[in-house]
Amino acid sequence: MTITTMLGQSALLTGLGMGVVFTFLIIMILCMELTHKVIHAMGLDKEEPAKKAGPAKPAANQNQAAVVAAIAAAVHDKQLN
Repeated sequence: MTITTMLGQSALLTGLGMGVVFTFLIIMILCMELTHKVIHAMGLDKEEPAKKAGPAKPAANQNQAAVVAAIAAAVHDKQLN
């Protein structure tokens, strides 16, 4: 097998591989467009308005108090050692 035939086969294989990938990408784009049109036709692309958040929960203050207590305990423990 000469270098010329090997280069010819490698070029053919490269072209075939790139062609397969390009064809797959075109088919994928067409499927995505078809899916978009079907979803739009069925009216499934409408978003519902988000619910408004309620007032802040008092648990945040309790959580902050727990953090302050943990820090105070760590400082006290550090001072003992």
